[in-house]
Amino acid sequence: MSAADVAGAAGVPAAPAPERRRTRRAAAWRRRRLVLLLMSPWIVGFAVFFAYPLVTTVLLSFTHYDLLSSPHWIGLANYRYLFGTDQQLWPAVSNTLWMIVFAVPLQVIFAFSVALMVTRAKAGVGIFRAIFYLPTMAPAVAATLGFVYLLNPATGPVNIILSHLGINGPLWFQDPSWSKPSLTLLGLWGVGNTMIIFLASLLDVPKHLYESSELDGASAWQRLRWVTLPSISPVILFAVVIGVIEGLQYFTEGYVASSVAASGGGGQAGDQVNDLGFPEDSTLFYPILLYQQGFNYFNMGYASAMAVLLLVVSLVVTVAIVRRSDRFVHYAAGAAR
Repeated sequence: MSAADVAGAAGVPAAPAPERRRTRRAAAWRRRRLVLLLMSPWIVGFAVFFAYPLVTTVLLSFTHYDLLSSPHWIGLANYRYLFGTDQQLWPAVSNTLWMIVFAVPLQVIFAFSVALMVTRAKAGVGIFRAIFYLPTMAPAVAATLGFVYLLNPATGPVNIILSHLGINGPLWFQDPSWSKPSLTLLGLWGVGNTMIIFLASLLDVPKHLYESSELDGASAWQRLRWVTLPSISPVILFAVVIGVIEGLQYFTEGYVASSVAASGGGGQAGDQVNDLGFPEDSTLFYPILLYQQGFNYFNMGYASAMAVLLLVVSLVVTVAIVRRSDRFVHYAAGAAR
């Protein structure tokens, strides 16, 4: 029996169908306005701090813009120069790839190893956790300055200790062969955030899986290989994706280290433009080259083209990693994605 029949049986006249439809539409619009009101802080933030800068950057990438005069449309000239003429592009790309290929896996492995060690500790777990996490609280600039001082080839305590042991220490940030490994050591020192995430995931592995594997005679390595790693594989994927994205955007540590090392570790850089990438462009990473073009040479249109390329590469690499992850990532339901 319909609402109209019920209303008629009760002696109450039913509302006309058009009026009921208007009432339902008004209620639906009220719900939509409430949702928009609740989402308005995110919508405003997304539009002002992401959508507008993104659209503006894409438009500026097709212009010549020096921050002093109005943008001048030049079409694909910035992209042609980026892919065909810029002699600094490929050293910057190779340095960035070096950090992704070597530094990111080392950081993930080191963070996982530290987290695994903390879970095996019998006492003082809180102290160990705090000790390994504290470096992440240091500002990136301060941490880099500290490492440049520690690894100073002439006066740094690391080389002094090595000399007492009869070892001739390397030049670290002053040597193009050692500059990126030195930055990698800095990255390993600051893996506290990733370590905490791994620690939480390790503590969340069901204990009955370990007990079952022990009853089946599995060794420690077999338990790690067949129980621990599959159980925390989503967290490993997360750490790898975040590490790759941060590697593509690697800037602060390389910028500070190259500037300070160029001044001999004294903290006062000379020619800021020439200091970037010291020594011999070995620390000239892609974001540093982007910054140099935009804010040192005022080639803001060209820097915008570089930023667009960085965004596209980051998106493609992230999607590729996630799409290929179904081979080794296992979720709680037991099925791979």
